[in-house]
Amino acid sequence: MNLNKRIHYLRELTTSKEIAFSVIMNFENQYYFSGLKAITYSRPIVLFVDEKEVQFIVPSLEENHAQNKSNADRVLVYYETQLHREHANSYLELFESVIESYPQNSRVGVEFGALPVSLANRLREKGFELVSLDQEIAKMRAIKDEEEIEQITESGRLVSLALEESLKHATPHVTEMEIDHYGNQALFLEVAKKHPNATLDYFVMSPSGKERTNMPHVFSNTRSLKKNDIVIHSRQVGLNGYRAECERTFFVGDPTNEQREAFKLAQEAQQLALEFIKVGVRAKEVNEVAIDIFRKANLEEYVNHRTGHGIGIGIHEEPSLKYSSDFILEENMVFCVEPGIYIPGVGGFRHSDTVILTKDGTKLITDYPRAIDELIFS
Repeated sequence: MNLNKRIHYLRELTTSKEIAFSVIMNFENQYYFSGLKAITYSRPIVLFVDEKEVQFIVPSLEENHAQNKSNADRVLVYYETQLHREHANSYLELFESVIESYPQNSRVGVEFGALPVSLANRLREKGFELVSLDQEIAKMRAIKDEEEIEQITESGRLVSLALEESLKHATPHVTEMEIDHYGNQALFLEVAKKHPNATLDYFVMSPSGKERTNMPHVFSNTRSLKKNDIVIHSRQVGLNGYRAECERTFFVGDPTNEQREAFKLAQEAQQLALEFIKVGVRAKEVNEVAIDIFRKANLEEYVNHRTGHGIGIGIHEEPSLKYSSDFILEENMVFCVEPGIYIPGVGGFRHSDTVILTKDGTKLITDYPRAIDELIFS
């Protein structure tokens, strides 16, 4: 990833806003600007960027990691062992020392959506004026560069492969977790074979039955699939930090007539949104194309989420494809298109696919059949 270019853009932005330094707390943004991605953030990590230097505050267990993976000019370390009791044992000590090095009453760029209130208060107490960088950073991340596009495209292939392998095992008496396992196993083997030394993020859920499919986000559990069950199998895969998503609603046995009709509507809504989404349209227009299908069938009340969202480093990124967004879509943005409908006593219905917007059109990077006849298993 071209970290220097991203830091350059950030510095140009802060210079234009007369910002002396930036404090980056959101872990996805830290990865975006520095290349460092920790396994857990239970011990706080802080990224500082000014016109000359990139500094990281990290716990001692991340010191080597930060030195090896990040672009930091300086890594400041705090400790939690008695042997190092004479050094900083809190990130707050180091935070105080860093901000003391900047002129009071200057402006500091922060993420209002991520900066802890305690740190915001401390900065204000020192006389700093806080300036939000949330929208600007979200816009930077929304437009992917060539390397990001390559990683996301490969993630699209991988997530499709894993979904396909899971659905091969969709039979009665198999549990939701077992369905997930088959795709996970195929995914791990493929990544190990094709991408040595790569990192892998993944997310999967397979709620089954009329009640559980009506909960759009729910963990897989040990429930066994039953004859004539409905299932939503949902997957994300992130290769080296960059994600793609694919979801399919399927049946184990015969769907009811009501389920067939709801499935048809959900599939049509997604297909029209996939055909409509492109560079130059507004996010809310994509949403409207999909929702109008449900509205005409008098089923809009059973829609409880947006038509889609951006994706990349994050599971969900801006811009969102929702009714209130006037955001104009641009080249090299990446979206999951996933209109859904959730009808009590009938079930939930949602397909999701990942698309890349290009100057020559919309590129679909996930691949699995969407028609109901290809999604009925016995």
